[in-house]
Amino acid sequence: MRPAAVAAVAIVSGVLGGTAALLTAVATGVVEGGATTTVRTVAVQPGPTQDDATAAPAAVRSAAKPLAGNAFEPARIYAARSRGVVTIYSLFGEHGETGSAGQGSGFVVSARGDILTNAHVITTAGEEEQASKVRGASQVYVQFEDGERVPAKILGWDLFDDVGVIRVDPALHRLTPVPLGDSARVVVGEPVAAIGSPFDEQNSLAVGVVSATRRSIAALTSGYRLIDAIQIDAPINRGNSGGPLFDARGRVVGINAQIKSRSGNAEGVGFAVPINAAKRSLRQLLEDGQVEYAYVGIQTDDLTPALARRLDYGARRGALVVQVTDNGPAQKAGLRGGSDTVELNGRTYRTGGDIVVAIDGRPVASGGDLLRIVSQRLEPGQRATFSVLRDGKRLNVPVLLSERPLDLPS
Repeated sequence: MRPAAVAAVAIVSGVLGGTAALLTAVATGVVEGGATTTVRTVAVQPGPTQDDATAAPAAVRSAAKPLAGNAFEPARIYAARSRGVVTIYSLFGEHGETGSAGQGSGFVVSARGDILTNAHVITTAGEEEQASKVRGASQVYVQFEDGERVPAKILGWDLFDDVGVIRVDPALHRLTPVPLGDSARVVVGEPVAAIGSPFDEQNSLAVGVVSATRRSIAALTSGYRLIDAIQIDAPINRGNSGGPLFDARGRVVGINAQIKSRSGNAEGVGFAVPINAAKRSLRQLLEDGQVEYAYVGIQTDDLTPALARRLDYGARRGALVVQVTDNGPAQKAGLRGGSDTVELNGRTYRTGGDIVVAIDGRPVASGGDLLRIVSQRLEPGQRATFSVLRDGKRLNVPVLLSERPLDLPS
């Protein structure tokens, strides 16, 4: 565990042991210049609908059916799904060297042995200063509900969405894949059930409700801002990382990943990676062994109606371009960052830059919208049209997107 910066609240990764047990650091957010202090750890992003971008790969679609009815019955969910939830043990250190160990959770998603978990469960993410230096565990073992333990192979990981994929030999143990749901349909107030191994207490059940959706959280596994986390009040703790979050019909809607806490233990604010984001990661990792995200190279803030009125902008909503990264796609395309500052309602905004209001015709009402479109709808090498407001005029700026670098450019 590397030294952490001082923060008012800790966000704790749900890994038990020597690999990223606790990390506390001030988060810079999607943009700089805000006065809000938050803290970091793990999170994600789903697509808005269950389309090709969020559907599970055909090879890992479970034969398990959603539970009948809409009543929330935790005992029924546990009885039907707990056999598909596993405990994961990761060992770090080569050739007999003394190393660290971590314990997390995971769940079976295919009959051929594919298991979803968090990237920080099976890698050194969270311990390394740079994402490019993250390495996988030297040994990974999976323990099933009946106590049987088998070796597993790491297939890959996605540090941007904190998703990891491992595989076990189906000949070594009977597998019970769990069905994947649609996290875009999750609503605030609906009941959820988390199954995992907090503090190595295997296959434990916790229940609660969805407290919020579309949360933007600083990530443990990379320097980028991750969006659309599902906030829950179900008590999850160290060791729950990588475990499934089920809806009332026993479908996985998220991967439990972190808690926000002053004590280091559950205090009713947990976060899960939306399963739609995990499906995207899973598909790319199974096909290519790696993931790719489109990259623009800008920092943004939200244009609010109050700020628009103050500055007499021609739009009420949009994404303010605060800063443009040197030699990035945005700079090469001619997008402009802010040059002035404005104080409004206790906040400082960097203004004077372009205001993005649409990308390829899709409306952009915030910095989060911009990130969703770029990361979920576009690909590296694609040319996208950014519709921006500049000096009172609307311009269409073509931007040739590149691949997002692992390390956040300085």
